[in-house]
Amino acid sequence: MENRDKQHKIGVITGAAGFIGRHLTNRLMQEGWTVHVIVLPHEADFWRGDKKPNVHVYDGHIESLFSALDGLKEATVFHLATWLLSEHKPQDVRPLIESNVLFGTELVEAMVANEIYRLINTGSYAQHYENKDYSPATLYAATKEAFEAILVYYYESTPLRVITLKPFNVYGPGDPKERLFPLLRRASVEGKPLAMSPGEQIVDLVYIDDVVDAYLLAAERFETSEVAPHEEYMLSGTRMKLREIADLYSRLTGRRVPIQWGGRPYRIREIMVPWDRGTPLPGWAPKVTVEEGIRRLEEAYELASRQEVNKK
Repeated sequence: MENRDKQHKIGVITGAAGFIGRHLTNRLMQEGWTVHVIVLPHEADFWRGDKKPNVHVYDGHIESLFSALDGLKEATVFHLATWLLSEHKPQDVRPLIESNVLFGTELVEAMVANEIYRLINTGSYAQHYENKDYSPATLYAATKEAFEAILVYYYESTPLRVITLKPFNVYGPGDPKERLFPLLRRASVEGKPLAMSPGEQIVDLVYIDDVVDAYLLAAERFETSEVAPHEEYMLSGTRMKLREIADLYSRLTGRRVPIQWGGRPYRIREIMVPWDRGTPLPGWAPKVTVEEGIRRLEEAYELASRQEVNKK
């Protein structure tokens, strides 16, 4: 196989305005990639760094994707754009399908038309409720599976090659969503009770830097390995019960977290034991322990607080 290591690398990222997408965009630019990002109109000015990626706006029409990918034949596409919901309402059905199925299909159609054949897709461990080969824990997970089913047509009828990565619970600085650690911090700082489930479910935590490492390693597979039409890998970190994570957080920060265990019920089809039958990404292993991850999170929060004070 031709060695491309000395050649200039081009990356296209969807979902670059999201948590993983921002970190991946920054990392690729640091490593000398030419980075193109595909974002929604309201995200066009998302990047605040000095060095900026090439920004392309998806306006809801497939033609904008054809235009964005024009001339990028040697690119690797990192597909991170998604709409993630743990629980949905009837009005969420259309945007879930449009975001997670329709957009991805239009993206691949535009890739193939522009002779771009390397796709790193993002799946979900929630596609494997009760450790089954396929059983969606949520409608969101079902849309992820639906897109993978559509991909079969493309990689069987074209030279497209796909690597699907399935991260577990990703955490780290800069996450705009109210996930576990931001909730724990707010409750511990403000002293307000935090209603949570009984807390016996096992949570698989993987730090953002480790996840970004995995995406880069997957990209390397296209250069160094004979990639099958579709390869699928899980990105698993450290597994702990939710109660244990809260106790560890409290111990490391020295702040009591006022949690009301059982203050809310488990979700419908709550994942009590995460999927463990997936294949690990060859050559990848998480490096950041949960203890180190919490320390980095707290340092980031403190730095952000000092910067906010200095602005006033």
